[in-house]
Amino acid sequence: MQQYYLIGSPISHSLSPAMHNLAFSILGIDARYGLCETDLSTLSGTVERLKRENVSGWNVTMPDKQAMCDLCDDLSPAASVSHSVNTVKNVGGTLYGYTTDGDGFIRAAKENGFQIESGDITLLGTGGAAVSILIACAFHKAAKIHIFYNRASSADRIRTVIDRLRTVIESDSEPEISLEPLGDKAVLRERIRQTGLLINATNVGMAGSEKESESLLPDLSCLSPDTDVFEAIYNPTKTVLLKQAEEAGCRYVNGLPMLLYQGAESFRIWTGADMPVDRIQKEVFGHS
Repeated sequence: MQQYYLIGSPISHSLSPAMHNLAFSILGIDARYGLCETDLSTLSGTVERLKRENVSGWNVTMPDKQAMCDLCDDLSPAASVSHSVNTVKNVGGTLYGYTTDGDGFIRAAKENGFQIESGDITLLGTGGAAVSILIACAFHKAAKIHIFYNRASSADRIRTVIDRLRTVIESDSEPEISLEPLGDKAVLRERIRQTGLLINATNVGMAGSEKESESLLPDLSCLSPDTDVFEAIYNPTKTVLLKQAEEAGCRYVNGLPMLLYQGAESFRIWTGADMPVDRIQKEVFGHS
């Protein structure tokens, strides 16, 4: 039997075991997916143990994504640019690192008819999800990406990612990228009015956070029915931002499809098989 894990901390709430174990069962794959609580202080030892036990692969979540990069022998282009790994494939002790968050975003966006190629995109946030989305949009030939950051230190990290991007993307397909502070409401308002796709990759609106009842939208007049809205948060399923999008007549989607499809890409990397996403969506997420 092949063994797979999710490593990180905390992880007890994760839907990944249910997703992958159901997929293994449906497809008749002799494999099992479990949880392995691992923080930064134990990451190196855990990885060595997983290699000794010939574990076939593992997903990586916070706080271990960046540190995992340094323990891999080879990185995908997106993982190299982001310096973040959420999927590891172990081939005879050689560790191959990938990041599938961007793949999940692209598949979810395209499924909902959102324009990425040649699109004008406004991205709120500079954390791990935002970095993955930025890289995915650049690789898929977005024309303009306007990023809004909350702290100067996070802006510096994004600048480093942008510099790495420019070394791997052909100059004729390189998007125009701008960086602005979230606190500049006048600029934010104007960008949103002009954008085709608004993406929230912050925790504003997330269940359990101090800002669950908030939205980063300066006011409802920013949105029009021509604006598509992507919310990376999946709990709650309809954040304040998505309620505003609905009121404005926008097309919108929450983060559940992104979660599903990033998992499906990990599954494909490990097994070469397509995850039965319709069944997973119905039986794990509780809707079709």
